[in-house]
Amino acid sequence: MTIAIFLGSLLGAMALGVPIAFALLACGVALMLHMDMFDAQILAQNVIEGANSFPLLAVPFFMLAGEIMNAGGLSRRIVHFAMTLVGHVRGGLGYVAIMAAIIMAALSGSAVADAAALAALLLPMMNRAGYNTARSAGLLASASIIAPIIPPSIGFVVFGVAANVSISKLFMAGIAPGLMLGAALWLTWWWLVRKEKIQPAPRASRAEVLSALKDATFALGLPFIVVFGLKFGLFTPTEAAVVAAVYALFVSLVVYRELKLSQLYGLFEAAARTTAVIMFLVAAAMVSAWMLTVTNLTTELVTLLQPLIERPILLMIVIMLVTMLVGTAMDMTPTILILTPVLMPVVKAAGIDPVYFGVLFMINNAIGLITPPVGTVLSTVAGVGKVSMDEVTKGVWPFMVAQFVVMFLMVLFPQLVIWPARFLYG
Repeated sequence: MTIAIFLGSLLGAMALGVPIAFALLACGVALMLHMDMFDAQILAQNVIEGANSFPLLAVPFFMLAGEIMNAGGLSRRIVHFAMTLVGHVRGGLGYVAIMAAIIMAALSGSAVADAAALAALLLPMMNRAGYNTARSAGLLASASIIAPIIPPSIGFVVFGVAANVSISKLFMAGIAPGLMLGAALWLTWWWLVRKEKIQPAPRASRAEVLSALKDATFALGLPFIVVFGLKFGLFTPTEAAVVAAVYALFVSLVVYRELKLSQLYGLFEAAARTTAVIMFLVAAAMVSAWMLTVTNLTTELVTLLQPLIERPILLMIVIMLVTMLVGTAMDMTPTILILTPVLMPVVKAAGIDPVYFGVLFMINNAIGLITPPVGTVLSTVAGVGKVSMDEVTKGVWPFMVAQFVVMFLMVLFPQLVIWPARFLYG
């Protein structure tokens, strides 16, 4: 009965068009009424407690770093550097997009920010060169979702807080899977364009490559600062976010001098707006999470899935399929906040490494950003690139399938995630 009330109130509110944060609050209230323990003070306390988290301070700073990165010329220099390396091969601009997406993922941690930057910088170039528009837009969208996997990842921050899992370990564990997703896109793009007769750009000279590298050095330095700082314990993930924002601001204002002081207010406002949405979702989710604990719903779910608990791989496949289904209708942050409190007790009961689960769960949620009909990244690429949603959706399918294949390979062979992660975080 408790499960029915939880799902019925949540899905019912969403079906009526209630914003997800308020739907989560409504779900918590429904469970309180069912338990005959409604108290507005408890409701308010849980909302405040949900947002009162030091690790969540990383979210606004990573958001700000992403905004500054795009406005301050860091993204453009990364794309230009990648262009000098692989722009001359068949389908070169596609490989440029993948390389740039991986590097930019290590700067912003936001798939939407990367999608906007890549679509603005590369899609016009790909169209002028004669690439298929739908395929190009699909590649840019699918490459952008590497951002929530490679550190610094805003998604890992939210999951780490919701699941009480080390954010630093999640960051380190996301590096190898993120590169694997990039490799899958690389192979898929190679297969799709191997017979196209598009004239590639001229090969850059060694001097041009070195010049582009020199120009992009400060932009390329940020990922190393964040990763090595976390690896050697120089700062926490929250402090890493501050370092990223300050570094991006310094490089944009002082080194590249492409960012004007008059632009700062708009960048701070944009970062604050996005952060406010995420923080309100986190705060509202705390009410439902607290009620799930009080009502023992998670215990009921563990009992329900008892036959699968002794077969962790089969359990992971079921969880991934459920997450895939949810991802078609819900954005990443709400999915994390709704499913994490429900799934973590089951994962722990099955003896699955929480960090490993977090990486697979995040990959699934990231792919959900390009899964129609709700895919946020699809909408971003369509809007920024001035391409119809139908074209982007049509072009993204081969790349999305390739990324799902990689994800399920990681489910079948957990060592693909666990071994590199343990090597990186010790």
